[in-house]
Amino acid sequence: MNDYKTFDEMFKDNKIVSPEDREQINFQVSLIGKMIEAREKKGLSQRDLAELSGVKQPAIARLESMKSTPQIDTLLKILAPLGYTLSITPIKNKQ
Repeated sequence: MNDYKTFDEMFKDNKIVSPEDREQINFQVSLIGKMIEAREKKGLSQRDLAELSGVKQPAIARLESMKSTPQIDTLLKILAPLGYTLSITPIKNKQ
């Protein structure tokens, strides 16, 4: 067993977390972080966002605490009142 000194060391070990899983985790953390940032920038509580989006407040809380994985339709409902949508962008060359 490896003796990791930090979570980051363990997280970067491909035997523990695959590159694909790491990419997915990083994407979800970034996405939820941006969603919270947008909500707070608009001065909205989770309850306010729930009323505007039609998504129940407990569901928003679960998403923001990363206790559930958001469905695309739910994300679109939440992002619209915040002035955002999802888009597909090309991956930049990693050289």
